[in-house]
Amino acid sequence: MTDNPADDAAEAARLEAGRLLFARQCDFLRGAVSENDLPDYTLPEVAFAGRSNVGKSSLVNALTGRKTLARTSNTPGRTQEVNFFDLDGRLTLVDLPGYGYAAAPQQKVAAWTNLIERYLRGRPNLRRVMLLIDGRHGPKKTDITVMSMLDEAAVNYQVVLTKCDKPKPADLAKIEDGIRALQAKHVACHPEILKSSSVDKTGIELVRAAIADLVA
Repeated sequence: MTDNPADDAAEAARLEAGRLLFARQCDFLRGAVSENDLPDYTLPEVAFAGRSNVGKSSLVNALTGRKTLARTSNTPGRTQEVNFFDLDGRLTLVDLPGYGYAAAPQQKVAAWTNLIERYLRGRPNLRRVMLLIDGRHGPKKTDITVMSMLDEAAVNYQVVLTKCDKPKPADLAKIEDGIRALQAKHVACHPEILKSSSVDKTGIELVRAAIADLVA
């Protein structure tokens, strides 16, 4: 709450819009293993990108309130396709394979890394990339590389810290400060940093609201 009732009312409306959007039916649409498999540009899209095992699929499940909509695993590299989910015919959620380490043959990793890059650079209906970074460790070299690639492609993206139930508040605050310093060098990065946990549902309503803003 703030000292401004108008601001409080506006924020409450945002949160409610996010809740209502993600209360709608969400269904698996398709998995793409090549550029030819990508669906047509029919709906606005929001993609979830991040290192292997950062929690992309878990976040998609938490946002939609579905435990098994997106497949999750403790093994890095489990998501090996670009997976598309239709949210009530209003929005497409896109779960991207993780970059960095993956328990898969190197040739396959290279193939889906190329597919990710082609997708990110070539989707005119892509409204935003939610760039997931592990809240315990902060951005790694591969995250910064992806940020630079998105800057070059003029693709809007927003940092979402995951697993924020695990680090101490002071440690998490240091990671946020480091990301803010990075943002000054990355022109396509949205200024608001979102913090989330798929375990205790911290920040899930704020991520929903940020996505609902894009389709309002």
